[in-house]
Amino acid sequence: MSDIHIDGLTKEFDDVTAVDDISFDVDSGEFLVLVGPSGCGKSTTLRMIAGLEDITSGELRIGERRVNELAPKERNIAMVFQNYALYPHMTSAENMKFGMKSVSDYTSEEINERVRKAADILDIPELLDRKPSELSGGERQRVAIGRAIVREPDVFLLDEPLSNLDAKLRVQMRAELLQLHRELDATTVYVTHDQTEAMTLGDRVAVLNDGQIEQVDPPQMLYDFPDTRFVAEFIGSPAMNIVPIDLAFGDGAVAHHESFELSLPNPELFTERPDSAYFGVRPEDVSLVDNVAGDPETFEAEVSVTEPLGESLLVHCLLGGDELHVKAEARTELDAGDTVELCVDEERLHVFDDAGDAIYHSSPRGETVSDAAETQVEP
Repeated sequence: MSDIHIDGLTKEFDDVTAVDDISFDVDSGEFLVLVGPSGCGKSTTLRMIAGLEDITSGELRIGERRVNELAPKERNIAMVFQNYALYPHMTSAENMKFGMKSVSDYTSEEINERVRKAADILDIPELLDRKPSELSGGERQRVAIGRAIVREPDVFLLDEPLSNLDAKLRVQMRAELLQLHRELDATTVYVTHDQTEAMTLGDRVAVLNDGQIEQVDPPQMLYDFPDTRFVAEFIGSPAMNIVPIDLAFGDGAVAHHESFELSLPNPELFTERPDSAYFGVRPEDVSLVDNVAGDPETFEAEVSVTEPLGESLLVHCLLGGDELHVKAEARTELDAGDTVELCVDEERLHVFDDAGDAIYHSSPRGETVSDAAETQVEP
């Protein structure tokens, strides 16, 4: 295992900057996920770590070695690709051992033993004599992962390895990847556009946007304390509600919207105090007043659409010219045009400035945010 140190990494293609001066570290044995929309630079970053793309500027170190100019085979990394990259004329065993002799001094017997061990770990020993055309998508992906395992690399790199699988198999493979990571305790960098994969797999998650890193944090910290509006809206489904507000500061802080007025707790947590900003609250942190005890601040909204999700009801509400999503209890009877009275969990409120940076979270960053206010009934 080795750690990875990235300092000011930049990749330019002619006049396009795909990765723009990014810096982060991956600890030895850590599972770091790079997530972001298409074109954000996550796969390009992975390919620079692998040595498949030249680095325009910056420094990349794996362990104690600067590897900027080293060829891929000299970096002791193994990569798993989205399209599996298996040779169709070779069996699974031949695919797994392909190239081993060119990058190591292992004998054929030692390589065969590694293949057998990897197959046992992945539960595919019966597939070793089959060719890719005889395998399902999930089985092909296991063979591709096995090819990486047999090399016992310092770093595993995975580029959207589950994107070609159906939804049910993706869930199964996520669990298997987590189990595999625990068994191997390997330094891993994983690229995905799927924020659910990122949240469930990563020890930490790096959110990229337009070639730059928005935030690197453990998954729950990203969710509870997004550094930017982009992270707030990208992480979580449905996305965080964001509406424009005016702010008034006196003895406290008050958010004014055309459809509501809310007192914001812990005003000392504001890092700046603009006259206008954007208010953020997640759909599960907005409740129908009928489901909440006590005497919270409330406001009214008009129901426009309801979406039954099984475990909950997603309610689209109109707040003047803006829309607010609310996760209500399953089987709540609401129709378009109904007026509902709402309140918010004051422990989970956020404010972003015009540039999209977070300037306020209603709970101190780094402290555990409770699953719900003590008085709130979970939906």
